Amino acid sequence: MRIRPLHLLSALAGLILTLLLALAPSAGARAAVPDVAAALKQGPVYVDPGAADQLSKADADALAQKIKDADKPLFVAVLPATAEYPPENLLRNLRTQTGVTGLYAVRLGDGFAAAADRSVISANAVDNLVTSVRQPGVDARTELNNFVDQALPTLRGSAPASWGTVGGDSGVPVGGLITLGAVAAAGGAGAYAVVRRNRLRKEAEEREALEKLRVVVDEDITAFGEELERLDFHPAEPGADDAMRADYERALDSYDKAKSLMGSATHPHDVKPVTQALEDGRWSLAVLAARRQSRPLPDRRPPCFFDPRHGPATTDRSWTPAGGATREVPVCAADATRLDEGRDPMARTVETVDGRRPYWEAGPAYGPWAGGYFGGGMLPGLLVGTMLGSMLATPAYASEYGGGEFEGGDFSGGEFSSGDFGSGDFGGGGGGFGDFGGGGGDFGGGGF
Repeated sequence: MRIRPLHLLSALAGLILTLLLALAPSAGARAAVPDVAAALKQGPVYVDPGAADQLSKADADALAQKIKDADKPLFVAVLPATAEYPPENLLRNLRTQTGVTGLYAVRLGDGFAAAADRSVISANAVDNLVTSVRQPGVDARTELNNFVDQALPTLRGSAPASWGTVGGDSGVPVGGLITLGAVAAAGGAGAYAVVRRNRLRKEAEEREALEKLRVVVDEDITAFGEELERLDFHPAEPGADDAMRADYERALDSYDKAKSLMGSATHPHDVKPVTQALEDGRWSLAVLAARRQSRPLPDRRPPCFFDPRHGPATTDRSWTPAGGATREVPVCAADATRLDEGRDPMARTVETVDGRRPYWEAGPAYGPWAGGYFGGGMLPGLLVGTMLGSMLATPAYASEYGGGEFEGGDFSGGEFSSGDFGSGDFGGGGGGFGDFGGGGGDFGGGGF
């Protein structure tokens, strides 16, 4: 029997169409977590067909473009509160299936939660972000845009290369349809180019930030060295005891440590231990002074907020920055007197595009410098309402103080890691879907 070529082609076309329909879910079909993960590998925002009434395609596309433009590893999924998406361990399962480090946010029905790998943002920071955007009755578009707007400035890392090589914001997983070797080769070359470009850009940003910091830190080290030179103390002098000699030795060690650390600094976050060493050294000198004068040893206090070179604070004073709220700040005795007399404190200034300004009116590059001096989580409260605070102290900043984009040291966000991440490496949440009537129990189900 002869087979007409036209009939054969028609049969083949029908077979291909059948296979494609089998691979791609229909518009009304419910997707599962693996399908959502496959879609997020191709784009930052996924909207399940069952939740299309929550976020329109236009709004989803705009949100996705915002994330892509920022080049950050932020993944957003809008899902219906149905059996296909049980709340328990949903975020962890989605992260495992996607296999890419980043910040994951899910709108499940009317509920909202998020979690992230620690390399891009801490669990406490995520919790602060979620708390700041959660308002009963708020629509998905407003909630998600608020979350993304606040998360992007402090999120570390870069977007996965796959976002720039394969389009697909339609919500239909297309990874399984890409089978041609030529397309795979082109995608690989494109991915390499994107990764290389992002790496070069990050390196340039780090170099620029480090050079700004180097000037300030070198001034601090020089000032501490001059303070040591002016110190009228000799370990063998009459009245010197072992405790005094130990204080003096710690101050000298701190000075040497600060110089050594700054000499080997290659990233902005390397500055933080330098200023920590300087703070330790000045504290040792304050204790030494108290011993020599037979005064009670002072309680450990942070340095003077207005200029850490003034040494450990002796008291607290109310202070209001321009356009900001009043807060208590630790101050040295001299600045306390100036404030009491209605004068301006002697503020530490740094170079900016507008000339020398107080460090809290400068950019985020000075975050690691300030974080080394004001550790223990106190810095967010000191900086809130200032320019440095506004740029770094988003709701995430309270647990990420002092580093901004450069805190943490690496830029591993967006890298493929499959499901190989520990229970302590991925966290957040900000409550549970059940807290807002979205159904289900506590988001994460104990998985965080």
